[in-house]
Amino acid sequence: MDRLRQRADFLAVANGARTSSAAFVVQSLSRNDDGPIRVGFTVTKKHGTATERNRIRRRLRELVKRLDVITMRPHSDYVLVGRRAALTCDFSTMLDDLRAALHRLDRQPRKFATKAATGNGETRPSRTYPSEAETGLRPEHASKQ
Repeated sequence: MDRLRQRADFLAVANGARTSSAAFVVQSLSRNDDGPIRVGFTVTKKHGTATERNRIRRRLRELVKRLDVITMRPHSDYVLVGRRAALTCDFSTMLDDLRAALHRLDRQPRKFATKAATGNGETRPSRTYPSEAETGLRPEHASKQ
C-alpha cells in the first residue's frame, strides 16, 4: 500500500465516490492501471491547530494500518479527510466506521480516473462544463455567439 502525495492525485480522488462518518470522510477512485492501493490523508485548517491536525492525521494513518487490505479495492486510490471529532472518538469505533464506510463504497458504482491529455500518463479529473457540453464551446467563448 502506497501513499498519495501529489495534489493532482488528491483532486482526482475528490471527484470519485465518497461516504462519511462522524470522524472522517472517505473518498475513493478506481484507477485503470495495475498499481497498488494508494491512500492519502488530509485535514483542513478549520479543524484546529497544527498539533491537533497532525494528531488527527496520525490517528487516520493508524486506522489504515490496522485495517485488512482485503476490505479495499485493488487498483484504487483512497483519501481520508479528517474531521475534528477524530480527536475525541474512540479508536475502535473509528475502525468500525472505516470498515462500514469502505463497505458502503463497494456498493456504489465505480468511478474510474481519466488520463490527462498532457501525455505524461498522469491521472487527472476530466472537466466538462455544462455550457461546453451543450454548445460545444468553452464557457468563456459561449457568450460571443
